[in-house]
Amino acid sequence: MVNPKKFFKMTALPLMAAMILAGCGSSNSGTGSDNSEKAGVLAKVEKDDKIVFGVKNDTRLFGLKNPSTGEVEGFDIDIAKALAGEILGDESKVEFKEVTSKTRIQLLKNGDIDAIIATMTISEERKKEVDFTDVYFDAGQSLLVKKGSDVTGIESLTGKTVLAVKGSTSTINIREKAPDAEVLEFENYSEAFAALKQGKGDALTTDDSILYGMADEDPSFELVGGTFTDEPYGIAVNKGNEDFVKKLNEALKALKDSGKYDEIHDKWIKKD
Repeated sequence: MVNPKKFFKMTALPLMAAMILAGCGSSNSGTGSDNSEKAGVLAKVEKDDKIVFGVKNDTRLFGLKNPSTGEVEGFDIDIAKALAGEILGDESKVEFKEVTSKTRIQLLKNGDIDAIIATMTISEERKKEVDFTDVYFDAGQSLLVKKGSDVTGIESLTGKTVLAVKGSTSTINIREKAPDAEVLEFENYSEAFAALKQGKGDALTTDDSILYGMADEDPSFELVGGTFTDEPYGIAVNKGNEDFVKKLNEALKALKDSGKYDEIHDKWIKKD
């Protein structure tokens, strides 16, 4: 007669071994969100059949929400659509989520967006947190003032109040280049420009490309002093997604080679 305890041990051990092997097999070959996350953003983009871009909603000429249509319009928006057309075969396969200079990197890290195309300057400090594509637009920091202002350039800011946006390289640069000026920071460009109109500052500083949009909106303001920095814009992607960066660079090159990039540039960024 078989000892019941001995029989239990004999049957339990193979059963436990089978369960362990099954568990190992499921972790290695399973499907689902865990695997798609490991595969990276490009795999997610191809699976979802769309690219989620973080864009500005308050930056005239680059990313500005049209109040009559509710759609975001601008250079960054059209470039993003064209990139989706190259990568996914259809320019409509995009989704736009609003970001600011302060929030964009965190939203990228959280996985809320796949990439940032939002007048974002490539810098060594930012490269520690994200990866960038090739430069897609060259800008430079400048000053916007009321016409007739005694502020004529970076050298005339001593004792003046300069308005800037939180989280932007412009804020860091102006403190370095005009240490005797007072700097007031705002959440976004709309707030900063409104403050300039209300006389809360003597000048507003950011990239000339953005300031031209403000001057275009209100011709009583003008840019002065030329540019005093180089601000190359890049598309930011979470680190560890070299294949997605490569895909975006290939698409960007295709746009430039085909003339599509120049077409979009001339539509929004006029020489005058």
